Amino acid sequence: MSAKRTTQRKVTISQIAKEAGVSKTAVSFAFNDPSQLSPATVNHIRAIAERLGYSPDPIARSMTTRRTNALGVLLPQDIAATMANPFFPLFLRGVGAVCGTTGMTLMLVPPLWGSMLKAIPHATVDGFIVVGLEIDRGEVQQLRRRHVPFVMVDGDAPNDVPLININDRQGAYEAMTHVLSLGHRRIAIVCLESWHHRYEEFTGTLAARFAGYRDGLAAYGRSIDDPDIQVIATPTSRAGGVEVFMRLWQSDRPPTAIVAMSDITALGILEVAQAHGVHVPEALSIVGFDDLPEAERTIPPLTTVHQPIEEKGRLAAEMLVAALDDENSEPIHHVLPTELIVRGSTCAPVCASLIEST
Repeated sequence: MSAKRTTQRKVTISQIAKEAGVSKTAVSFAFNDPSQLSPATVNHIRAIAERLGYSPDPIARSMTTRRTNALGVLLPQDIAATMANPFFPLFLRGVGAVCGTTGMTLMLVPPLWGSMLKAIPHATVDGFIVVGLEIDRGEVQQLRRRHVPFVMVDGDAPNDVPLININDRQGAYEAMTHVLSLGHRRIAIVCLESWHHRYEEFTGTLAARFAGYRDGLAAYGRSIDDPDIQVIATPTSRAGGVEVFMRLWQSDRPPTAIVAMSDITALGILEVAQAHGVHVPEALSIVGFDDLPEAERTIPPLTTVHQPIEEKGRLAAEMLVAALDDENSEPIHHVLPTELIVRGSTCAPVCASLIEST
């Protein structure tokens, strides 16, 4: 004889209302808009719902409240590639701290079929944190057209869009003047990859850091157009650092110092330089930008520009939650400080012939 199969019927709000002695509307308020009820009534209804084994349908709830209670972080690459850069776990830790205190969930939104534009309409989130995109990118324009709340991080933004930036220009200036003060004159600037291929067209973070490097050169009577100053763009990854080192080191006059716009790229350069027998810092000084935890554990430790990555994520999430709670909240443009951290990956060029007259 076969065992009779039993199925447990889903608990409905009608059952909860009957058990609690309240209306179905009150049950809905208890889960979707508790401010409409007294705390005692909310606790009474939720206790009965828990005893009966009720769980709200998230889809039905979002249709009622028109909220998903989810924040989206728009990623420039697929999740695996993004998380390979230690910058993003630190940034997301800050975002996650806010989610934990506000009851929000977090959705990572990578490109869909290779396109961030296609990913945006499919993401069931209340708003986005947009990292590292320039204001003229189509994704940013689409968010504005669709009136989706969003906060920009590391970029330019109009006055009506919340923005979190660091003092990129000052940080880059300090990095450049540091290697110049040591006596380096053959310097390579390793830029973040951009859809703008000419540095005159850079925008956002890229433009700010590049301006800082130019300011530093000018302070020493140098120019970005000097023959011994090289500008090269590469993907923001260890592999990008490897590629750029191979290109630079095969040139007729390789640099004595490399100033990179990201730590992950600088770390790739450091590793491949040592693998090829290039002594750091005696034969090649390297400066990064970010101050990732790994930067102080390399041999030698990496000289870099510190930025408060986790705090940046926390502030961006707080600003987005504030915008969601109050559509009329005043957008804030917040700039966080940077600091040059000098470690063992930089020193004066060892060979005097590498130092040209200033």
